[in-house]
Amino acid sequence: MTVHGSGFPQGRIEVICGPMFSGKSEELIRRLRRAIIARQRVQVIKPTVDTRYSESEVVSHSDVRLTATCAPTARDMYAKVHSRTEVVGIDEAQFFDEDLVAVCDGLANRGIRVIVAGLDMDYRGRPFAPMPRLLGIAEIVTKIQAVCMVCGAPASFSQRLSATGDRVELGSSERYEARCRRHFEPEEERQLELLRSRAEALRVPSQVHDAS
Repeated sequence: MTVHGSGFPQGRIEVICGPMFSGKSEELIRRLRRAIIARQRVQVIKPTVDTRYSESEVVSHSDVRLTATCAPTARDMYAKVHSRTEVVGIDEAQFFDEDLVAVCDGLANRGIRVIVAGLDMDYRGRPFAPMPRLLGIAEIVTKIQAVCMVCGAPASFSQRLSATGDRVELGSSERYEARCRRHFEPEEERQLELLRSRAEALRVPSQVHDAS
């Protein structure tokens, strides 16, 4: 997909990336709110598939919210951007298709500041398309770390705790944890072992209570 624009110099692409629970959406909302305070015309767009907290808002894990428009594909997103828009915020970018790269490039060429937030790696620690290509063409890249739920160290990986093998699985703390490199287990079998161990640990307190 090729998107052409008029090439205004103020257009640029900013990417906010990192694992789950690192504050990506919160940072996106912070930048967008500053743009709103500066009286810039802002549009916020999220993928239709992301319905975890709201169907009409971008929501951080700490419940910070901003009204958003949903789009099923990158092409649809491009069609929803108004001609007078100055800033476009895109959340959960990893759920969009590869056309997102050309769309963001085209919007920036139109003079629009494009702020994109998304996971840079999937639950197995592999680059999460289309994020790697976006990182390559962005003027500004901010990589945020979370806190490892095992040891408290800086975490760059998203550990899945569920038993499905689907690459895309919506969820929050009930299905994922942030992990550092030392405690991240990318292999499916080890992830299933962790899930079983976690379930067993949760059963122990009730058994102890019953015995008493």
